[in-house]
Order: sequence, then structure tokens, then C-alpha cells
Amino acid sequence: MKNLALLLLFVLITTVTHAQTSSYQLSSHILDVATGMPAKGVPVQLEKLDETTQQWIQVDEKRTDDNGRIKEFLSTKSPNVGIYRLRFLVADYFKGKQTESFYPFIEVVFQIKDKEHYHVPITLSPYGYATYRGN
Repeated sequence: MKNLALLLLFVLITTVTHAQTSSYQLSSHILDVATGMPAKGVPVQLEKLDETTQQWIQVDEKRTDDNGRIKEFLSTKSPNVGIYRLRFLVADYFKGKQTESFYPFIEVVFQIKDKEHYHVPITLSPYGYATYRGN
């Protein structure tokens, strides 16, 4: 009976905690394919194109976590339709690994057209990268 009560309490706390967290429309991650490991601590800037002035406006900046991920870009509380750019600032990441790199930063431009979730990851090496729309 005590175990059942603890289980129910855990489910209740987990449900309430989950309900209180905000929902986000955009996520990203970096996988260093040269090492097979996530790229930790990389600054990533999110910018939106002002289509009237054709200027990029910074929306947010975060760092990748220990799994090379950023899960919380663009709250779903407001509409996010538009053209965006993720700028992955990888120069210091490679310096920290004492590795020469061709790219000081990588920019990925993409368009959000709806309320769906967008996952924009990159696979990274010192002399190349790739990106795709994940899920």
C-alpha cells in the first residue's frame, strides 16, 4: 500500500510539473561526427528575418547541454511563422579540443510555416557539416 501511494504521488507530481512547463516549437542539437559525441557548451544564436527591413533580429541565444541539445527555442505561446537562422558558434568548441577547424561558425536558414515542431540539428566535423529537418 505504501508503494502504491508513493507511485501515485510520483505520477501526480510528474503530471503537474509537466503541465506547468512551457512548450517549445524549435529544438536543435550538434553531433561531432569526428568523435561520435555530442558537442557540449556550444553557443547557438537564433535570429529572425525582418522581412520589411531584410535585417536579422536576434531572438535568443543558448548553449548546447551535455547531450549537445537545445530543447527550448520559440515558445508556442505566440505565433512563430517566419524565416529564421540558427548560428552555431563552433570556433571555441574546436579550440577547446585543440583541433583546427575550417568553420568559425555555421549558419542554417530555414522557414517556419505552421505550428508544427521543428528540429534543426547539425552533424559537425572540423572540415564539414550537414543539416536536415529532424523530428
